[in-house]
Amino acid sequence: MKTGLVRLLLTLAAHLPWRINHGLGSCLGRLLLHSNNAQRRIARINLTHCFPDLGAEELQRLLRHTLIETGKLFFETGKLWLDNDILSLVREVHGEEHLQQGLARGKGVILAAPHLGNWEILGPYVSVRHPMTCLYRPPRMTGLDRMIRQARGRFGAKLAPTTAKGVRALYQALANNEVVAILPDQDPRDSGGRFAPFFGIQANTMTLLSRLVNKSNATVLCCYAERLPDSRGFNLYFEPAPAELYAGDVATSVTALNQMVEQAVRRLPAQYQWGYRRFLTRPEGEVDFYDEA
Repeated sequence: MKTGLVRLLLTLAAHLPWRINHGLGSCLGRLLLHSNNAQRRIARINLTHCFPDLGAEELQRLLRHTLIETGKLFFETGKLWLDNDILSLVREVHGEEHLQQGLARGKGVILAAPHLGNWEILGPYVSVRHPMTCLYRPPRMTGLDRMIRQARGRFGAKLAPTTAKGVRALYQALANNEVVAILPDQDPRDSGGRFAPFFGIQANTMTLLSRLVNKSNATVLCCYAERLPDSRGFNLYFEPAPAELYAGDVATSVTALNQMVEQAVRRLPAQYQWGYRRFLTRPEGEVDFYDEA
């Protein structure tokens, strides 16, 4: 029933004007702020630990803006998944020359796209211009899997599952001098993670991106879509990765990866997915990060 309701809301959102989507999203965010729910609780815990220097009022203000942006993300995603006329929402593109230069090297390009702004606009923008393969983790709501696959592939992108076969597809795409997209700020749990600082907190971080770089010598770019005020659309950013990310030492590389993501998040802190349990997996001996008892 829950999956069916989400599908219905996403489908309805796809047919609404953009401003109405954002209006409904703002209402949803305010509802999240003033009710007892997991999004609010987890976001508050994450923000409290990641921005320890904020006063109580500043922290509450950031939490409010975060939940409103989360609400907008939900309603606009329906349109980005189901409406084919979405590329007109892209207003400005910054740093696309880095993508072109990376492909000119002939080693492929890895787009590290954190959960910042709305990452769903990045795939359509890139895949209509270049062959593209996206790493794909099936959703917890399995009933949404087909919808998401069709949505992300309709502009030409290929989806590679988080399996050995999917990883081989990523290597092959880079060998063919294509674009690969990865969400680098998910907790990999027990599959290839290593702890590295993120906002000063040890976070279980994927090593896959570092291994792809070491084997392929591909160019890495941090890529994100900034949601503009007044429902004006998005600005896209393609930013070069720090030199340390290319280090052969995995610990150095994943530390640089987290620093790169953190730098992007600090530019748009309210538009990050703070409601995600980024610090769920803890080093041995540490208590549950999200246990408020």
